[in-house]
Order: sequence, then C-alpha cells, then structure tokens
Amino acid sequence: MEQEGRRFLLAFWHRHLLLMPYSYRGRAISVLVSRHRDGELIARTVAHFGIHTSRGSSTRGGVAGVRELLRQLRDGYDLAFTPDGPKGPAGVAKPGAVQVAALAGIPIVPVALAASRARALTSWDRFLIPLPGSRVHLVYGEPWYVERGADMEEAARQLGRRIDAAAAAAEALAAGTAHLRKEPSDA
Repeated sequence: MEQEGRRFLLAFWHRHLLLMPYSYRGRAISVLVSRHRDGELIARTVAHFGIHTSRGSSTRGGVAGVRELLRQLRDGYDLAFTPDGPKGPAGVAKPGAVQVAALAGIPIVPVALAASRARALTSWDRFLIPLPGSRVHLVYGEPWYVERGADMEEAARQLGRRIDAAAAAAEALAAGTAHLRKEPSDA
C-alpha cells in the first residue's frame, strides 16, 4: 500500500509497541498516544524514528486526538493504533481504530510480531522485549475495510481476531513452525 501511495491504518497490540517503528516503510505515519506521562515517553521515543504522534486516548482527550489524526491523514500521513491501549484489557480491541478507519474510508492493516527469544514484562499488556541476538518476525494481515454503518463493537472484535491471527503466524515463524495461518473470515 505504501508503494501505491494509498493511506491506511496500521493496528497492533500494545505489547508489540517497542519494535513497531520497524514495521512501517512508508513516508509519514501518525500514532495515537495517550496524554498520560507514559504516553509522553512513547511520543518522545517514536519521534526519533520520524513518527508523529496525536495525543489522546479512550480515557483522556480522545476526540481531540482523533481530530488530529484525521488532519494528519489529510496531510498525507498513514495512521497507527494500539486498539487495546492505553490501559487494556490486553488483546481486546476497543472500537476507536475501526471507527476512525470507517470514518476516513481507509483500510486497516493488522500487524504483529514475535521474537525467537524474548522477555514479556509483568505489565498489564505483557510488553514484549526481544532479547539480543533473537530473530524478530513481523506478520501483516490483509488490508480490511470497515463499512461506515457497521456495528463498531463487532468490527472491533473482528479487528482483534485479525491481529491475533497475525500474532499467531508471527509466533509460529519465531518458533520455527512456519505454517502460516489464514486470517479469520468476515463471517
């Protein structure tokens, strides 16, 4: 999609945030980041990778954050979301990402990663830190459009299943059992 110049929304679980800057090969991307102090640390860190942030979340400043994301989209940015952030529950998508994608008419691309050797922190999201020398595998799901009038709660569940499928495929690659799984159908 990057090569074609079409805008999209990259969606991944919060636990995969550390290495997600490497998953994006496009020109410009903006990620929704919490206004909390943890979000400030994330914003400063991703800025070193040339990633723009829009500040807001489901718990604080969400409408302003979404407005900023849509401005960034109009300016040629792709978008990124952690649909289970900023506080979880881990691996459960909230409807924000699907609502933005439907409103903007852009596809969602689920992405996940796994490492051959990694440590999962004891944080709410089990934040993943690949160990030195490990192999990291990124898996992208098929671009997926959410209809504007769709049931957003069901669309969020579908997004969660799609990210989980990408995560399972990445984990299979990292474990050396590389039989990739197909994404769940829309049915």
